[in-house]
Amino acid sequence: MSFDTPLVLQGPLRAPRQMLGDQEYGGHASIHDDAMAEKLGFRAGPIEGPTHFSLFPPLMDHIWGREWFEHGCFSAHYQNMVVEGEEVRASAEVPRGGSNMVRAWAEKADGTSVLEASASLGAGQTLLEARLAALRPAEHLVILADLKVGMTGPEDERVRMDPDQHMGALYPFSLNQKLAVITEPSPWYSDAAASPWGRPIIPLEMISVLAEYTSHRARFPVKGPAVGLFADQEIRLVDGPLFVGDDYVIRREIAALSESRRTESFWVRARIYDASGATLKAEMLLNHATLKDSYAPYASESAAARG
Repeated sequence: MSFDTPLVLQGPLRAPRQMLGDQEYGGHASIHDDAMAEKLGFRAGPIEGPTHFSLFPPLMDHIWGREWFEHGCFSAHYQNMVVEGEEVRASAEVPRGGSNMVRAWAEKADGTSVLEASASLGAGQTLLEARLAALRPAEHLVILADLKVGMTGPEDERVRMDPDQHMGALYPFSLNQKLAVITEPSPWYSDAAASPWGRPIIPLEMISVLAEYTSHRARFPVKGPAVGLFADQEIRLVDGPLFVGDDYVIRREIAALSESRRTESFWVRARIYDASGATLKAEMLLNHATLKDSYAPYASESAAARG
């Protein structure tokens, strides 16, 4: 090798669309609602984090080709919110020496960091696996006091994603509505003849929608009403891709609990199996960060718990 210079792939600036302004959970508006966001100290309802995941598949396709859509992993820590009207650009290192993992990131047009990530193919410690390993045990949880690491959902959750299927209160739109505004369109998402697998595949960001579609059925005992946001998220394809119109089974488990000055977090691992429940197809690790200030009795219950 003549040079030891690290090289970077970079996509164009894109303007993602806000599609969660009407999102509801727990009977109230979410942080993606402008009024709720402003009440909590944010200037407007942010665009959902995994929307930015769609910026990266063109880069991953250039690096690893179709194999990344079958066995790839994208592991991200969200850093700053994006509101509609702002532009975002994705970047990723070019792998060297046959490496199966690269650093990736997204920035706004002014250079503000949106997310940092690892993108990988196959084995290797991801960004979120490293973050999980470094977590200190939470000591004084209030909103999440009734959760335990290892807690699982009570039942298998059966899900699917058809092109015009409304994805519920959490995601008040369909796949076709998303594809009309997705930042990086591809015929692989809608045209069986164009797809290398002979069937349309679910876009990376919409795997998050599929995995969260029935999350309420896990009935994890989180106190509320309280408002949360995604702080960390990893999507790993084990035996991919996932196909539009296929049936899947989801099983959930609390992977970790943590807290910061402003939030209490529960990390959920959702494993996505084929319709028989026997073959693992994909996994999602998601850090739900719940804002302490959004839970009205937080201060009093925290003081009581500390004696």
